[in-house]
Amino acid sequence: MAEVHYKRILLKLSGEALTGSQAFGIEPDVIDRIADEIADAYSLGVQIAIVVGGGNFFRGVMGSSWGMDKAAADYVGMLATIMNCLILQGVLNKKGIQTRVQTAISMPSVAEPFIRLRAIRHLEKNRVVIFGGGTGNPHVTTDTAAALRGAEIKADAILMAKNSVDGVFDADPKTNPNAKRLDYISFADLISQNLKVMDSAAVSLCEQSNIPIIVFDFARNGAIKRLVQGEQIGTLVGSEPPKKMNDTVRV
Repeated sequence: MAEVHYKRILLKLSGEALTGSQAFGIEPDVIDRIADEIADAYSLGVQIAIVVGGGNFFRGVMGSSWGMDKAAADYVGMLATIMNCLILQGVLNKKGIQTRVQTAISMPSVAEPFIRLRAIRHLEKNRVVIFGGGTGNPHVTTDTAAALRGAEIKADAILMAKNSVDGVFDADPKTNPNAKRLDYISFADLISQNLKVMDSAAVSLCEQSNIPIIVFDFARNGAIKRLVQGEQIGTLVGSEPPKKMNDTVRV
């Protein structure tokens, strides 16, 4: 196996990232490129788990705005994540990568139920594991699902892929042109400064489990492979900054 900095990762993808230039659904070229990025990291011998959102099809807040019960709307959103999981599985399988989908909502006809030890065993057998259905509970975001699954499989890092947002900024770059990207921020500062990268419950869970979060723009070619090899891209959220912060490559 090639030398890597993170041997087991959990990659969090937003559903909206799959839409590309479309307003809805999945753009084939986009999901194919994402699969290639995953394949590049996989070729290094990295164990990869993935959590995918469902916002490209349905978000719970959408249903609530229509007058749906919030819990019912969240369940529909969970089903949307499973649709994305199965599609991503198909694309990865086509590229010769063994993949398993595990869901928090029982759907035995199309996927395995989530079983922690079985997921870990799949990873040890060099299978990519895709987790769908969030945590199986309403009122919980897929960010929290990613943090929870990352803790359960003992991931070395959670890679938080953003769409055209290259890390964590000290202010909203959309409204403040002087906003600066941070190379590093602690878990506590991320929460206290209310920087909207992922929900605070997910950040707290990562802090408790001592799992660093790397927030990066997945549109950068080769970003996932470069990250698992230890290159500094985007922003590291953790308990302490990298030992050689001043010597690392910034992009």
